[in-house]
Amino acid sequence: MSGGDPLYLRDSILEEVLRRLRSIPHVEVIRIGTRAPVTLPMRIDDDLCSMLRRYRPIWVNTQFNHPREITAQSKLAVDRLVTSGIPVCNQAVLLKGINDDIKILKELFQRLQAICVKPYYLFHCDPVMGTDHFRTTLSKGMAIMEGLWGKIGGLCIPHYVVDLPNAGGKAPLMPTYLLSMDGGEAIFRTIDGDIVKYPFRDRGSLGSGIWT
Repeated sequence: MSGGDPLYLRDSILEEVLRRLRSIPHVEVIRIGTRAPVTLPMRIDDDLCSMLRRYRPIWVNTQFNHPREITAQSKLAVDRLVTSGIPVCNQAVLLKGINDDIKILKELFQRLQAICVKPYYLFHCDPVMGTDHFRTTLSKGMAIMEGLWGKIGGLCIPHYVVDLPNAGGKAPLMPTYLLSMDGGEAIFRTIDGDIVKYPFRDRGSLGSGIWT
């Protein structure tokens, strides 16, 4: 559920939509896309969570774009969802001059994990009319992602993706550490820039100790 913000609906209307979705046999999981935990955290009250609980499994995808958006109120909103058995993921947008910085995103993703929100996607800003001043380059986005690897835990790292035009779907953009595969080994570049050989098969004494 998205398009506008579903959680801005009254509980009675939202519940009717959920009830109808649950009546469809092949619908197994309901996902709600909402900024309410960020922009209207008081909307996530006990009555809403009690109602949502009846239609699980439900996942909530929200959008924190900067650490400053993680307030005491937003933490409480997330906690109410999570303790109601509703997992929360984050879909941030890479925004020029706002969060296109390794330190800012590192803090954002670590603080999200600390409140039980999984950093899920980092979207490259779409070329929508009037938003060009928010768009950074793909190469900068890739450099940021590479800078995050090895600096924070894997649970904190989202998928950096681009929404392709003409309904092309999401294309992941992640650092590449596999350089080649030839013969009996693969060649990798480590996060520190070192070159490492990875044998496909046990080479007896030649391979002993390489993982120690």
